[in-house]
Amino acid sequence: MRCVIVIVLTAVFMLSSAPAFSHWGGRVRIEVISDRGNEFLTLPFKEFQTGGTHVIKRYLEAKKGENYSIVIRNNMSERIGVAIAVDGRNIITGKKSYLKNNEMMYIVEPYGYTKLEGWRTDDNTVHRFYFTDVQDSYAVRTFSDTSAMGVIAIAVFREKDRPKILHEEQIQKEKAPTAPQGSAKGELKRYENDAAGTGFGNETYSPVIKVEFEPEVFPFEKILVKYEWHEVLCKKGILKCWTEERNRLWDESEYAPYPPGYIYR
Repeated sequence: MRCVIVIVLTAVFMLSSAPAFSHWGGRVRIEVISDRGNEFLTLPFKEFQTGGTHVIKRYLEAKKGENYSIVIRNNMSERIGVAIAVDGRNIITGKKSYLKNNEMMYIVEPYGYTKLEGWRTDDNTVHRFYFTDVQDSYAVRTFSDTSAMGVIAIAVFREKDRPKILHEEQIQKEKAPTAPQGSAKGELKRYENDAAGTGFGNETYSPVIKVEFEPEVFPFEKILVKYEWHEVLCKKGILKCWTEERNRLWDESEYAPYPPGYIYR
């Protein structure tokens, strides 16, 4: 199966020219960075193999109102295709993503990296990612979709054949599907107080070209990042949030804390 993918012209560089951020992942490294160039705090959760796919899961501390970008670093000698979903929506088409090999993808050249700053609305423009409340998120405002809220998900595919450039003219703008009326209203209630989402921010120039790419059937790696506000990570016990020494008999907590690593539902 051949699918169309896009290369970000202004954001694909050789690894040797990359800034010295800390990073994590496997043969493909991922960073979520702020506009100040700082990487957001990330915490390991799980890492395992399923079939032929290496899966990495992490938590990330989101900062309300801050723009963010996703940096993909390819440490391999072959180019790769990456299907990326934020809050369950493909960041190129806006369609519901299942991280499959027939979705629109970005590519990263061998030993290169790319910086992805937002939701793509045409071949020259993206609208910035920023951390916000669920009600203000792009997934809810446009699609009433809370099915994968607060997750940045990346599936990395090898290609079967060498690439062939199709053309460099503009790619067709994907039409966003109409949001279902009244859907997810019940789901929103449980997200109202403490969940984080990603908004549809200011537009930014980001030209692309269209190329041909035939991915393998299954990704060889998936990286999943669950982003939460600081107070939610504290509540879940992912972060240790006491800032000063406590007296074990005098200083009492109102409720029993969650154990470290507890999967909050």
